[in-house]
Amino acid sequence: MQLFVGLGNPGEKYSQNRHNIGFMALDRIATLGFSGWKPKFQGLVAEGRIGSEKITLLKPQTFMNLSGQSVGEAMRYYKLTPEDITVFHDELDLAPGKVRLKTGGGHAGHNGLRSMHQHIGPAYHRVRLGIGHPGHKDKVARYVLHDFAKAEAAWLDDLLRGIEDGVGQLAMGEGPKFLNAIALRLNPSRPSSGKKKPEAAVKKPKIEPEPSPLSALERLKGKFS
Repeated sequence: MQLFVGLGNPGEKYSQNRHNIGFMALDRIATLGFSGWKPKFQGLVAEGRIGSEKITLLKPQTFMNLSGQSVGEAMRYYKLTPEDITVFHDELDLAPGKVRLKTGGGHAGHNGLRSMHQHIGPAYHRVRLGIGHPGHKDKVARYVLHDFAKAEAAWLDDLLRGIEDGVGQLAMGEGPKFLNAIALRLNPSRPSSGKKKPEAAVKKPKIEPEPSPLSALERLKGKFS
């Protein structure tokens, strides 16, 4: 069994915030035949299968800074280890729409990850969902707690669709295939038109007709005329 965790803040007020992209990812995965969301472990839980893998989805409702409390409670209940847990979260250090996978390491100041480290340690898996950086650390709090701009709607929807497309590979431990599914949504390859480029016309040489041969008598006549 695996536990997929989305990080965010509860309530409609925060639902479209950049900080809530982890919740958005889980909401999209939940459309793949999962049960409805139910309150459990200080969060909301949905259960289902992706292929042969049993997956539990968890959206902590403790607010971002205390996310680890909810995750730790669920991990102990299901008798899991950090290696069974994958966390979807916003990432300031990646450009909008970029996605990277990571296992272990530091929390880089992310309060949700900081809480995860405190309650279950750092050895869990992460899906880092790029939201870009506002340019200065003093602007970060306001930036992450602000809704995605209308101009970002297209890439955000493509990103979530890509997660939906590739989550089966993620569940099977096929990280590169999962990332490829997202890349195909964000940067679809252009289909070939099937038409061949016209070949350059070849200029045929002009052939001049050869003069008719003169008889010996005609040549002699021309010489003395």
